[in-house]
Amino acid sequence: QVQLAESGGGFVQPGGSLRLSCTVPGFTSRNCGMDWYRQAAGGQREWVSRISSGGYTAYAASVRGRFAISRDRVTDTVYLQMNSLKPEDTATYLCKTIDNGCDYWGRGTPVTVSS
Repeated sequence: QVQLAESGGGFVQPGGSLRLSCTVPGFTSRNCGMDWYRQAAGGQREWVSRISSGGYTAYAASVRGRFAISRDRVTDTVYLQMNSLKPEDTATYLCKTIDNGCDYWGRGTPVTVSS
């Protein structure tokens, strides 16, 4: 079983920034991609962003222009840089590997945006 290690969540004031990371053993060698999701308390899971195995990136309309996804092939890590955070971004953020048989979920890292 592949263990995904998420980190970077926390508490931030509106307008602030956080960078989430998700490290996946074998991410590069298996040519995986990754999706980030988020789930607010009592809400449905919402897709946030994607970086495909080929490097294609995509964003939900609600975060486009504020969030940026990237990957480090050396450390098998995907980053989600979150800027201009809003209270409505408050949620648990989860990473999920995709493409080429990679199908694993992380446990999530909480993000709270509040004044």
